[in-house]
Amino acid sequence: MFKLDSGNLTGKCLISSPYMEDERFHRSLIYICSHNKDGAMGFIINKKIEEFSFADLAGQLPIKAFNFSQEIDLHNGGPLEKIRGFVIHSTDYVKADTVVIDNNIAISSSLDIINDIAFGMGPRDNIIALGYSSWRPQQLEQEIMHNDWLIADPKPELVFRTKDEEKWEKALNSIGIDAANFSLFSGHA
Repeated sequence: MFKLDSGNLTGKCLISSPYMEDERFHRSLIYICSHNKDGAMGFIINKKIEEFSFADLAGQLPIKAFNFSQEIDLHNGGPLEKIRGFVIHSTDYVKADTVVIDNNIAISSSLDIINDIAFGMGPRDNIIALGYSSWRPQQLEQEIMHNDWLIADPKPELVFRTKDEEKWEKALNSIGIDAANFSLFSGHA
């Protein structure tokens, strides 16, 4: 399990507690792309946007036509700057603006990656997120201490290949927790 004193959650997943009070993050799985003394930033990776499609997004960008042979989902990356797009993706695709987080996951935000995804030339695995989540210095650490978040190592299978509606529970299972047995209160022996 992650130790808070190691001080860095970059490349980890946050699993919202079953008792998360903030509705924006209820049953959320968040991939943390940056965590340092200045705060943290990440993306919700398990909540699709239903009211706005990739075709809608492409229509607002200089993408003239694209391959509809595969369905391309958009995700609600978080409550901040919902008009900004980011792509969480596999490291088989790396361009000049790509930030490689670890051996399996990278982040890009250029129009090039959206265009490449549209034409079937993008990364093997990807999640397109509109918006992001962030925390001021020490805020995330405090929320973890208050049991708002649990921490898991992101496996590509969980991040990219698990159905969105199953990610939260599978993430809990990956750290040995059954959501049905999760308790709000912890006891002391």
